[in-house]
Amino acid sequence: MATATRLRGFGAAAMVAVVGTYGVMKLRDPILIAENDKGGSTIMDFKKRIADTNMVIPSRQFQENALMGSSIKNPLDVLVVGGGATGCGVALDAASRGLRVGLVEREDFSSGTSSRSTKLIHGGVRYLEKAFFNFDYGQLKLVFHALEERKQVIQNAPHLCHALPCMTPCFDWFDVVYYWIGLKMYDLVAGRKLLHLSRYYSAKESVELFPTLANKGNDKSLKGTVVYYDGQMNDARLNVGLACTAALAGAAVLNHAEVVSFVKDEASERIIGAKIRDNLSGKEFVTYAKVVVNAAGPFCDSVRKMVDKDAPTMICPSSGVHIVLPDYYSPEGMGLIVPKTKDGRVVFMLPWLGRTVAGTTDSNTEITMLPEPHEDEIQFILDAISDYLNVKVRREDVLSAWSGIRPLAMDPRAKNTESISRDHVVCEDYPGLVTITGGKWTTYRSMAEDAVDAAIKSGKLTPTNGCMTQNLQIVGGDGFDPASFTVLAQQYVRMKTTYGGEVVPGVMDSSVAKHLAHAYGTLAERVATIAQDEGLGKRLAHGYPYLEAEVAYCARQEYCESAVDFIARRCRLAFLDTDAAGRALPRIVQILAAEHKWDKSRQKQELQRGNEFLETFKSSKNAQFHDGKHTKVEVEGA
Repeated sequence: MATATRLRGFGAAAMVAVVGTYGVMKLRDPILIAENDKGGSTIMDFKKRIADTNMVIPSRQFQENALMGSSIKNPLDVLVVGGGATGCGVALDAASRGLRVGLVEREDFSSGTSSRSTKLIHGGVRYLEKAFFNFDYGQLKLVFHALEERKQVIQNAPHLCHALPCMTPCFDWFDVVYYWIGLKMYDLVAGRKLLHLSRYYSAKESVELFPTLANKGNDKSLKGTVVYYDGQMNDARLNVGLACTAALAGAAVLNHAEVVSFVKDEASERIIGAKIRDNLSGKEFVTYAKVVVNAAGPFCDSVRKMVDKDAPTMICPSSGVHIVLPDYYSPEGMGLIVPKTKDGRVVFMLPWLGRTVAGTTDSNTEITMLPEPHEDEIQFILDAISDYLNVKVRREDVLSAWSGIRPLAMDPRAKNTESISRDHVVCEDYPGLVTITGGKWTTYRSMAEDAVDAAIKSGKLTPTNGCMTQNLQIVGGDGFDPASFTVLAQQYVRMKTTYGGEVVPGVMDSSVAKHLAHAYGTLAERVATIAQDEGLGKRLAHGYPYLEAEVAYCARQEYCESAVDFIARRCRLAFLDTDAAGRALPRIVQILAAEHKWDKSRQKQELQRGNEFLETFKSSKNAQFHDGKHTKVEVEGA
């Protein structure tokens, strides 16, 4: 009786399907919707479920059945369209308030903009500068807000986020004074949410901290540097963590499922649901909801135009290109900010997952599913950082290069994308359809809160509690200890690895243990156990800490449904080293085939799609430069 009560809103069809598949005893509490006012789970119980290292993520089939189980008479409270940072944040916020929530994502969680960021959790040093020089209170308020959220993101996902010092080189004494004052203002604005105090380092100290930093630039000698702190994250894994946490909170999250049309109530002219297509099976079904939240990022205009083809454009897309270089370009634990490029833009060079990521560009672009970086943008970044380094900056050192599309909220008076505020916009320009767009990764949580508030108002919803995401840690984060990798290294010293059918011992070294601890947090031991007990302890690519066991774990516990899902979002190999990802691809497909029961045709298709995806990443294997000109070369295995 209790089980039937807690499945309220998902419908009898969903309940029968799940009971038939798993049995009543396997309908664990984490996948059921809390009803605090009816004797169900409390907020404390909900937090305990997320912190439980033995929790089981509801299967994809269960989630689809839940979406199908809604009806006109018993709809979901909220249906979210889009599985990026904002969309998954909305699903988590709404579900943790006790609302009945569904989410659909056309591709994979974080498949678009949210996986292609600069990896910074920041308040916006550049926006602070504009605020003071332009007397722009709006920009200042944006920085205040972002700095507050920055601290919360790091605290809520401590395994995936950390503070990172960034060095600003100064080649004359005016710059030293200017940046020292400016970054002290950054500290002051952060207030109690400060990560660490900024400080000045002499030229000698700076070179000791950053050995590849040039002593001279534009015929001027280095006078010193000012170092300040921002946050850094593993963006796609953070996004996947949000999706899994939302699932544990009771949200029915479904990747590789897209909205093909909306359902409208003819009498009230209100959106009451959507027709959804499962892109893996081809199945189509209708999900009913009191409110639909459009969180489709760069594609939010196309979602709005499905309702009204004459809807005015809200998005001004901007291209952000990044490149990845070998680790020797920057020291571990210290970033570099290039404050003065040729056209006034800011470029970062940051250590990230054992490599160096540099970017970003900011230029108008077209909206596409798989944006590709242009060679001139890659060269712009290389030129920008070369003036500040004593190492020869070469195009052939580029291991990977990618482009992301920022969904900037359009200001009709703006002349270019740099003058557009990164603040977010929430609107309901069609009854029942709330759109959230703009903003940035750092403020995803507060964006989601605003969107849910608007949805509650639009649908006259009755949540059982208020917003609780400000201090809600995502899966793997609760109780995380940075030293936990030592337990993995000691406890899983010998692992089984399979070579050509023969099982031989493998070793859990420190680099693998640290990677697992930071990628999976308190759930890392579950991955290590698979490596030890199932013969999946071998590394996927030489020089990288990713294990075969991660493929199996992500297929079982993180909705990894394709090879691209894994190389791009569950691990970051495609972003770190395109060539290494290509070499690992066949083995990844083989493991996923065993997990998902793929036939030979599907395996061949996955290999082809994986290689096609990697071709959109412009590494040195894709292009070679000679005297400023480039020649296309074939990618190995393409």
